Amino acid sequence: MKITGLETILVRPRWCFLKVYTDEGITGYGEPILEGKARTVAQAVKELEHHLIGQDPMRIQHHWQSMYRHSFYRGGPILMSAISGIEQALWDITGKYLGVPVYQLLGGACREKIRLYAHCGGTAPRECAESAKALVEKGFTALKMGLGVAPLEIVDRPSIVDRVVERIGAVRDAVGRDVDLAVDFHGQTSPAMALKIAKAIEEFDLMFIEEPCLPENVDALAALARSISIPIATGERLFTKWGFREVLEKGAASILQPDLCHAGGIFECRMIAAMAETYYAGIAPHNPLGPISLAACIQLDACIPNFLIQEFVTLGEGYLKEPFTMRDGCIDLPREAGLGIELDEEAIAEKIGHDWKSPMLFREDGSVADW
Repeated sequence: MKITGLETILVRPRWCFLKVYTDEGITGYGEPILEGKARTVAQAVKELEHHLIGQDPMRIQHHWQSMYRHSFYRGGPILMSAISGIEQALWDITGKYLGVPVYQLLGGACREKIRLYAHCGGTAPRECAESAKALVEKGFTALKMGLGVAPLEIVDRPSIVDRVVERIGAVRDAVGRDVDLAVDFHGQTSPAMALKIAKAIEEFDLMFIEEPCLPENVDALAALARSISIPIATGERLFTKWGFREVLEKGAASILQPDLCHAGGIFECRMIAAMAETYYAGIAPHNPLGPISLAACIQLDACIPNFLIQEFVTLGEGYLKEPFTMRDGCIDLPREAGLGIELDEEAIAEKIGHDWKSPMLFREDGSVADW
């Protein structure tokens, strides 16, 4: 079996799908995407074609090493997002060729279902509470919400902290203590401001806070972790096993969130999970992306012992011939070969093309703020 071609497709709202073709008629799916840089990543995929055309798609690690190491300048979001999508597609092909799910090739299933968390909407406390209750009624047992106060100053006013406390408190009161609740800081807070907010919301017994400060300075994150009782989650902006090493070594996070579309693909994230296991850290893959990304995440979630919970934004309705189904806040373990999905070509044809751009936030004085 040989690879004959690669095709990228920009799909609304902000995704990029990849098809890798073979001379056996087997097509593999991947999702090489970086939010706001879809065309750049698609071009990076094009520039990696020479590593793959005419090659055996089942030599996945060999191709990964070639694309990564022969680029000379290693890592980074563009290259790794391109490699990640290609790697997912090669696993899909291999699983389909052998007639087994990808997780079966990675040691087999550790569980029978994959727990999901939903994103809680709303701006005002009452809106957040109503959104949370509606999600719980749909069967979710875990929710995540944002701070709802961006943009933030390096050290902001006490009223800002009060607003955060009020919103989170409203949701906790609405759903009770049988529902897990996480809060995404989105890297918008300085370490000093993150500490102020985290101390103020400790009373709500959160599952985790996500990216309370940016990942470039691991020591700052580690200092915060030692100062609060809430578990810290991070990793969506880290790439490859090397990017996660220092976080684990310094105890900067107890929950890692590698993105299978950015960090290097399925097997690279399997190795990151194994590293995390030696530090007793959990894995909650980052996934605000499309249905191919979710399918890849589920394959990883199935086979790692330290899986915690899975982020998602779509079950594939309008994109997959058979979307994933949720029951009691979980997806049953898929049994189909490869990634276990088939794209609905007719539905996708109506969603071709997008020009999604990252939001831009500015503080009151006009200076740039993190979004």
